[in-house]
Amino acid sequence: MENLIEQLTHNPAENFFLLAGPCVIEGEDMALRIAEKITDITRRLQIPYVFKGSYRKANRSRSDSFTGIGDEKALKILAKVRDTFGIPVVTDIHAADEAAMAAEYVDILQIPAFLCRQTDLLVAAAHTGRVVNIKKGQFLSPLAMHFAAEKVVEAGNRQVMLTERGTTFGYQDLVVDYRGIPEMQAYGYPVVLDATHSLQQPNQAGGVTGGMPQLIETIARAGIAAGADGLFIETHENPAVAKSDGANMLRLDLLEPLLTKLVRIRQAIQA
Repeated sequence: MENLIEQLTHNPAENFFLLAGPCVIEGEDMALRIAEKITDITRRLQIPYVFKGSYRKANRSRSDSFTGIGDEKALKILAKVRDTFGIPVVTDIHAADEAAMAAEYVDILQIPAFLCRQTDLLVAAAHTGRVVNIKKGQFLSPLAMHFAAEKVVEAGNRQVMLTERGTTFGYQDLVVDYRGIPEMQAYGYPVVLDATHSLQQPNQAGGVTGGMPQLIETIARAGIAAGADGLFIETHENPAVAKSDGANMLRLDLLEPLLTKLVRIRQAIQA
């Protein structure tokens, strides 16, 4: 899709855009159901929508954690979502040699927070010509993200987005500094707030990341009020049985009322 960032940020309703979907692709039927539901909601609310799903999770705490259903199979499901509903799709990549492969199926390549300083990965993503969404490392200040973005731009690709997803607070928690939204916007890139990963509680003793999903609305509302261009929300029909990150995903049936409130906040700050 040409000029995708322009389409997302300069939409007729002057709304924030949304990246949303399951943490990881668990199967075709599940992905299509979630995509259909969110597409219906966002079209009624006039929110530009990008379906999110990781084709593989490479950064699990434990070696026995679910990582995916197979790379090619999951990527083909992402492409089917795009073709079926006419919406762009985004997925994570974890190594430079994954960039070209994933770019054949998706519109946005997402760089995980832990990997946001990996030059080879950023340059490989840039060379695909796809939009590159760089998640801010939990260990970085917002101002340091300028250098990550510049690696992509210097490689010949100006299609960059930056995502705030919380900053390490002690060993097992994160905190969101909302000053980072305008600070990163000052570099000229759209800024997304990740309202679900910002509530992770990593490094738990049992090796499974915890979360505080009851605060997703609080984080999201504050992000839109602070002027975020976009919102990132992982959602699942039943987070309790999700195969990855269920502890901090939003239950799918709660998405529409949340988005309805957020649209009102967006309208209020533009008045």
